[in-house]
Amino acid sequence: MSGAPVEELEEALGYRFRDPSLLDTALAHSSYAHEAGAIESNERLEFLGDAVIGLVCAHLLYAAHPDWPEGDLTRALHALVDRSGLAALARRLDVGPHLRLGRTEVESGGLDKDSILGDGMEALLGAMYLDGGIAPVEALARRAFKDAIAAGAPRVELDPKTRFQEFTMAEFGVFPTYRLVCDSGVEGDALRFSVEACVGDDVWAEGHGRSKRVAERAAAEAAYARRADFPAPAHGPEGGADG
Repeated sequence: MSGAPVEELEEALGYRFRDPSLLDTALAHSSYAHEAGAIESNERLEFLGDAVIGLVCAHLLYAAHPDWPEGDLTRALHALVDRSGLAALARRLDVGPHLRLGRTEVESGGLDKDSILGDGMEALLGAMYLDGGIAPVEALARRAFKDAIAAGAPRVELDPKTRFQEFTMAEFGVFPTYRLVCDSGVEGDALRFSVEACVGDDVWAEGHGRSKRVAERAAAEAAYARRADFPAPAHGPEGGADG
């Protein structure tokens, strides 16, 4: 449960709610609502906020970068409003201390989880939209994402797995696959997971990381860097790039 004054949060958001009950609901995580009983959680507002911030940021990017094709706009939008992007925004605005979580979520470090922070940020944006329309959401987005929507902002590059997948599909007509070869089982080990990036039956590169996802990205990046060293893949099963 949070004890932080909501006035501090409103100041960070740059918006004062006319209907305080909307803000109250936006801060109520489902775990808290379940424990409290007869309390509405922020899940419906989260749904609305996701759509609102997507529309607002899409419009801002579209207007700011008339020379960017659809792919560049899409990547920039995802970087701003995906879970990690909105969780980062929530941290900048110090949203966490204001969220109300159930006891179990608090004890498990829920106030620092990207999923909870990102969802809470979406709920706040949905509440702002219902309370004041799209203008306050746009004002917050302009302030929070000013670098991304500035004229001359750099384009968002493809992530390594997508770039490698596009290469293998264009060159060979197959998706790369990722094979886990080692898990040390040591929590916090920066090299806990080892993953091979394969094209057909051929191993192109190996990557290491704290999580499988990080190891796969490292393997994809290494494989793409070595793309000139490999011929067409040996016959093997096709598979999708995971996540």
